[in-house]
Amino acid sequence: MRLLSLLTALLALALLGACRAAASEIVDRDAIGPTLKVNTKGEALVSYRAAGKPKHVLVWGAVNALAPTSARAQVKFKVDYAGGWGKYRKVGYATTFKNACRPYDGPKLAWAVTACKAPDGSYWALQRWQRALPNLGLTPWTPAQGVWELHLSHWTGPLPVIEAYTDWIYSKHFHHLFGRLSYLGEPVHGFKSTSTGAPLDSFGRNVYLDTFNSAYGAGWKRENSFLAQNPSGAFCYGFYTHQPYAGYPAGERPMGHGERYRITAIGPGVTPLVDWKGAGVPDFDKDNPEHVARELDLNALQRELAGPGGQCVLN
Repeated sequence: MRLLSLLTALLALALLGACRAAASEIVDRDAIGPTLKVNTKGEALVSYRAAGKPKHVLVWGAVNALAPTSARAQVKFKVDYAGGWGKYRKVGYATTFKNACRPYDGPKLAWAVTACKAPDGSYWALQRWQRALPNLGLTPWTPAQGVWELHLSHWTGPLPVIEAYTDWIYSKHFHHLFGRLSYLGEPVHGFKSTSTGAPLDSFGRNVYLDTFNSAYGAGWKRENSFLAQNPSGAFCYGFYTHQPYAGYPAGERPMGHGERYRITAIGPGVTPLVDWKGAGVPDFDKDNPEHVARELDLNALQRELAGPGGQCVLN
């Protein structure tokens, strides 16, 4: 009877878990002690504890990313949250999983937990990141806002790239940041999004901006997130005062420009999280020739990055 109960439970897990991943890289949230194994069959096994229980997640079936297209969906993993029962109907597959992954020798990774090089030369990695932090420098006030997502990726070759630059906007009164998200030289963008910039297809990506030592206080704070635009992959953001968003605590939020900035994006397809870090700028001084020249040069660069359909303000 105990075996029958175990098989019934595993079957229920398999029905939920042996499927295409709903969010291609997110394995779980607030995972404790995650480990990564990869075998010679192109499968990865992620093991950890969550909600006080051991978890084994088997992942396979995707690498890298497609360039944006409306002809098909982006690549994504197949995931078995029952640790192999969903795929093989075999009890204990996770415990017999033979790790063949070698030490990692790939590019430096943001938010890295662990990574390795598979027998076929491809790379797998686990990364841990707080994507859901509230905007405008606020401290999380719900548990969901503070979770640490565990992301799994599988790729060959170069990583996606975030380009970003800082200048000024609106008669130079406000600090400004702009850039572009690309992969293998091609823009990263989707084809559908909400009115607030949330992607509605498997190609769209937001970039998440953190500010350091700003009016919000010392250290890193989440400033905002915004869409990599179609078709250029460009993005732009001005630092202004903000009224609270719907569901946020009352009170106007100050301008969040800081000493430094950090941008994080989920790579397209099943490529890794990538980031960019750079310095802020001082307030604009119209009598400073370096400021004037910087603004002219970066306005020209922003036009180039955004292309003829650019949606960002240039003044």
